[in-house]
Amino acid sequence: MQSNNLVRVVLWMVGALLSFSVMAVSIRELANAHLSIFEILTIRSATALVILLLVLLIYPELRLALTPRRFKLHLFRNTVHFGSQYCWATALTLLPLATVFALEFTMPAWTIVLAVWILHERLTVSRVGVVVLGLIGVLVILRPGIASFNPAVFLVLIAAFGYAITMITTKQLTATESTFGIIFWMMAIQLPIALAGSDIASFARLAPIDILPVLGVGIAGTTSHYCLTNAFRSGDATVVVPIDFLRVPLIAVVGWMFYNETPDIFVLLGTLILAGGVLWNLRAESAGLRRAAGSPPP
Repeated sequence: MQSNNLVRVVLWMVGALLSFSVMAVSIRELANAHLSIFEILTIRSATALVILLLVLLIYPELRLALTPRRFKLHLFRNTVHFGSQYCWATALTLLPLATVFALEFTMPAWTIVLAVWILHERLTVSRVGVVVLGLIGVLVILRPGIASFNPAVFLVLIAAFGYAITMITTKQLTATESTFGIIFWMMAIQLPIALAGSDIASFARLAPIDILPVLGVGIAGTTSHYCLTNAFRSGDATVVVPIDFLRVPLIAVVGWMFYNETPDIFVLLGTLILAGGVLWNLRAESAGLRRAAGSPPP
C-alpha cells in the first residue's frame, strides 16, 4: 500500500476512534439526563437523517439510489440492527466502557459462523481459530468463577451477534443496493421504531448542558461509520483492523478520565486474544487472495 493511502487510512481511523468514543460518552451523559435508550436512539437516527437529506439537496442525483429493490431485507436488517444498538447503548450505562468495547469485538467470530451457514462460505483453519480465540478472549474478560458476574455482559454479546447478522445482510444488500441507499433506509426505518418507544415530552426537559451530548450522539453516530467505511475504502483490512482495536485502550483512558473507571488488565488481555484471532484470519485470507491471483507472497 502506498504511503499516501496509509496516511488516509490513519486519518480516517483517527476520526472513527474519536467518533466511537464521543458517542459512548454522549450516550452515558444523556442517560444520566434521564433520557431512555429509545429517546437517545431517536436523536441519533433523526440527526443522521437530517444530514442525509441535506446531502440529497446538494447532490440530487443520489435520489436514484434510494429506490429499494429488497425492502423486506432492509426491514429485517434494520430491525435487528436497532435491537443490537439498544442492547449496546444500554450496556454502556451498566458496564465499564472498555468492557463493552472489548466484548463487541466478538462480532467477527459470529460473522464467520453466520457466513458459513447463510452465505455458504468456506470454513478454514484460520476462521475456526477466530471463533475459538474469540471464546477464549471472552472467558478471559469475564473470568467466570473468579470475578463477580454482571448479567449486563449478555447485552453486549447479544449486540455483537446482532451486528454480525447486520454485516451478513449488508453484504447481501450490496449486490443490489447503493451504500447511500442502505444508510438512508437504515435511518428512515429505525427512526419510527425509536419514536414508538419514546416519550416526546422528555425532549422538552433537556437542559442547555445536554446540548453537547445531543450533538455528540447525533453527529458521532454518523461520522463513526462514515470514517470507518472510508478507512476500509482507502486501505486493506489488514491495516484498518489493527488500528480499530485501539478503541479498547482509548475508551479505557476515556472511562478513567471521565468516570474514574480503573483500567482492567484482564479486559486488555482478552482484547489482545480477540485481536490475535482476527489478525491471524486476516493474514490467512490475504495470503489466500495472493495465491489465487498468482502473485508471490511478500
